[in-house]
Amino acid sequence: MTLRLYSYWRSSAAFRVRIALNIKGLGYETVSMHLLRNGGEQRRGDYLELNPQGLIPALEDDGQVLSQSLAICEYLEEIHPEPPLLPRDARDRATVRAMALAVACDIHPLNNLRVLAYLKGPLGQDEQAVAHWYRHWISEGFVALEAWIGRHSADGRHSFGSAVTLADVCLVPQVYNARRFDTDLAPFPRLRAVSEHLEGLPAFAAARPEAQPDAET
Repeated sequence: MTLRLYSYWRSSAAFRVRIALNIKGLGYETVSMHLLRNGGEQRRGDYLELNPQGLIPALEDDGQVLSQSLAICEYLEEIHPEPPLLPRDARDRATVRAMALAVACDIHPLNNLRVLAYLKGPLGQDEQAVAHWYRHWISEGFVALEAWIGRHSADGRHSFGSAVTLADVCLVPQVYNARRFDTDLAPFPRLRAVSEHLEGLPAFAAARPEAQPDAET
């Protein structure tokens, strides 16, 4: 299996895929796509040929290119099912997917780099307003995740049950971003405890932005 991950060190969506690849024990080559340099390398014609959305990440597997981080993670789950990122029970799988989607579809899209750029550019918002926007939508989403973790975590160290799931894969990058923007995490003690435990696991630590070959100091 030849895997090539088109990535950017600070992309939280790419962060998710790196975690999933590490959990599955799958080696991969990183192709850095700088989201800011030269107007955004993800907008180059050669990359758009691979991924017409022009977004990061994309995963190339033996010449076939997949996009969208959760679709990639579920693909990895199907081709390499151990260790699993989804529970066996159908209802439990639906719950884990809901927790993952709360991040990937509700929180993250509102705080994506291109959204923030639009707020600053055409809408003329200053840095303080943009940061307030960012923190607001993270906090809104974390309220539900805090409650779900309270209901579904079996050990206080995982979002669901007592093993790493797709919900954890999505949670940690979003907590990382929350800290970057000085979001108040005091109202979310369960969520913080889960993230802090997971951040110490090798698969998560190796996926951290600062550990990537294209990381900037």
